Amino acid sequence: MSTVRSEKEAVVAEIREKFNGASAVIITEYRGLTVGDLAALRNQLRAVGCEYRVYKNTLARFAARAAGIEGLDAQLLGPTAIAFVDGDVAGVAKVLKDFAKTNPKLVLQGGAIDGKAVNASYIDVLASLPSHEAMLGQFAGLLLALPRNMAYGFKALIDQKEAA
Repeated sequence: MSTVRSEKEAVVAEIREKFNGASAVIITEYRGLTVGDLAALRNQLRAVGCEYRVYKNTLARFAARAAGIEGLDAQLLGPTAIAFVDGDVAGVAKVLKDFAKTNPKLVLQGGAIDGKAVNASYIDVLASLPSHEAMLGQFAGLLLALPRNMAYGFKALIDQKEAA
């Protein structure tokens, strides 16, 4: 009996460490997806720096509480898998949302970001944000445009003064 208990304690400790080490976790229900579908999703998530794992809900609930995350109990029901995000949360949310469009059996339940529980609507909003790289590109474009626009403005002002 104690070996079963110690195995469960080891799994709870493993999940707790994953919760603590992740910048975010996204919980999904995968009822009805095939093994092939789950493998394809895992590969897509791995490409964006995410580990997608299935754990027993009871053990995941204990681990979440041990990691100081409250509010995940209602999300950890039924056949669930947890996406442990290391990096671009919006990118992972987008992969999950895009996958769910073609595989409606995948349901976003919610998750936690920086230790705070969030609902499925919040994950949906994150999925609509541009990726980290796209936002950096937009910011760089803005930084490049500012001096150029200022130069055009000064040139127009000088031309106006010369004409007067």
